[in-house]
Amino acid sequence: QVQLVESGGGLVQPGGSLRLSCAASGSIFTINIMGWYRQAPGKQRELVAVITVDGNTNYADSVKGRCTISRDNANSTVYLQMNSLEPEDTAVYYCNLVNSYAGYAYYYWGQGTQVTVSS
Repeated sequence: QVQLVESGGGLVQPGGSLRLSCAASGSIFTINIMGWYRQAPGKQRELVAVITVDGNTNYADSVKGRCTISRDNANSTVYLQMNSLEPEDTAVYYCNLVNSYAGYAYYYWGQGTQVTVSS
């Protein structure tokens, strides 16, 4: 099992910044991907950004240039630096970890942290 604990959400004005953190613990495989997804009210959960152990990243078009994902492998922690936040970024942000082994993928989710962008 894997436990994911998120922190860093909150209320921020448009144009502001936030940094989300997610610490993973438990059975973390050597090959894994960590990332962030978000879900706004009435919408489906969507990808924000993911990062591999090797540091390869993928971003949603809506956040490219405004968000940076990074990770600390030694501490099994992933970060999401969000700049130039817009009201459309308001959502619950979920940390995700995918363990990969022998062609199988095991998905784990955090409890979510609320990000509200409003003046």
